[in-house]
Amino acid sequence: MRLRSYLSSVILGLCTISSATAASWGFDDGSVSIHGKKAGVGAGAKEKLVEKKPLVKPITLGASETVKVLVTIKEDKKAKRPHQAFLRLEEKQSHLETSYAFAVKESGKGKVEIARKDIPAQLLASKDPLSASIIIGSFGTTKAYYSHAFDLVLEQNAESAVPPPEKPLRYGKLPEIHHKFRADPTSPPKIITLVFTAAVLFALPILVATVSLEWK
Repeated sequence: MRLRSYLSSVILGLCTISSATAASWGFDDGSVSIHGKKAGVGAGAKEKLVEKKPLVKPITLGASETVKVLVTIKEDKKAKRPHQAFLRLEEKQSHLETSYAFAVKESGKGKVEIARKDIPAQLLASKDPLSASIIIGSFGTTKAYYSHAFDLVLEQNAESAVPPPEKPLRYGKLPEIHHKFRADPTSPPKIITLVFTAAVLFALPILVATVSLEWK
């Protein structure tokens, strides 16, 4: 019994060490900055991003500004290009979200730029900060990276006002359609038909006689 208990402890310890030393994706040299003609609160400043440590202060994005995120992606602390790398923006209450892919070089250096106009109207209408998360993953057994990086505040003013979205087209039962058809065509009165028939019959002999005289 003691031997079994000892073996179980050793196996558990080895599993713990193996999971602790398993390769995982991450990043280094991360930064987020705001660029644009008109500066909002904190615009133009460059904040450093660190793994698993989201920024305390939110980043504010103005109407005509762009947020840029730079990272050096690493696999087990070695710079490498992953299969997928995204910056995800999420509305915290409704959980509506959208993702933007990093442009990553073979050296692992990745960049994503998001202009205000590139954000869907449903997220632009949010009065609360959007949660920005970094997602990195690839094929193989390396553990993917997913963590909140910072909050993005969308500056609200007259210039950045979002028009209400159009009502979506929905298929369903429509009101009954009532057609009004024209009445069937009717024949003219018989007296008119007889008059025209008689006129034709009367003129026919005269026409034949006239043609006959021209041939003689």
